[in-house]
Amino acid sequence: MRELRPAPSGVANRVFLLGDELVLRIPRTRSFLADLAKEAVVVLAARRAGVRAPDIRTFDDSGTTADVPYMVLTRVPGTDLARLRPPAEEARRVYRETGRELARLHRLHRLHRLHRLDPATRHGLSTLPEDGAGPDPRALVTGLLTEGWLDPEAASWLTDWFDRLRAHLPAEPAQVLVHGDLAPQNLMATPHPATLTGIVDWGDAQWADPATEFAKIPLSGVPALLDGYRQESGEPTPPDGGSWEGRVLWHHLVWALGRLPDAVPRPGERPWTAPPAGRLLGLLRFFAQSPPAPWADLA
Repeated sequence: MRELRPAPSGVANRVFLLGDELVLRIPRTRSFLADLAKEAVVVLAARRAGVRAPDIRTFDDSGTTADVPYMVLTRVPGTDLARLRPPAEEARRVYRETGRELARLHRLHRLHRLHRLDPATRHGLSTLPEDGAGPDPRALVTGLLTEGWLDPEAASWLTDWFDRLRAHLPAEPAQVLVHGDLAPQNLMATPHPATLTGIVDWGDAQWADPATEFAKIPLSGVPALLDGYRQESGEPTPPDGGSWEGRVLWHHLVWALGRLPDAVPRPGERPWTAPPAGRLLGLLRFFAQSPPAPWADLA
């Protein structure tokens, strides 16, 4: 009998360690079952694309062997990056490795490049949700101004910033398979020196603009992430136009402003984006520390 121990859990699932080699995931409510079922399909596709994702041993939502749906996966060794908090250079190494993994994942496009997958996996991926274009920044800024979150000068400055960043956005971004919650707490690494061992928690996967994948990583880690991505993909600029930096910054800024009206503290939550000012402070710190080219030119 394997020892059952609680592990850091997310919003959707309770997580337990089964001995030293396996992980048990149980949805917190039935409403999260769809994410677990999605994960069963996406992880298989990611592994076949060469991505370091955990191997699924069992997925059962039938209720015949247990009263609750569950998934058992192999345990990815190491500690998540949010808890490990390695020195800056080691963190950049992990992000470069992660970028290479993302490039492999993003080769799975919405309308093609799925032919190597078995029919069941191909069908499962075809049912994944598609991410929309997101909020209109002009309307977002206007709303924040009207509600008193911004002063007129700041609103004008932000609108001008978005207008300049818009040049980096493609008219119709490619729809690729994205992890959907690529954040430090979902990157597993071993210490001394920190080395990526796997990417976990795939329940938010969807078809989306690949630039959205970089928006849950602190901006301080994005340059290294893009370095690895470019090394693996061989694409210094996105094939559908603009620049990676401009597109990523657009999403960071939109999501940071979108958090302002929901300025309720969330003590105890692990994501770096949980504090209401987390994203805005991340932007401030990044640009105050002389970011590498071409980031400074985007501010």
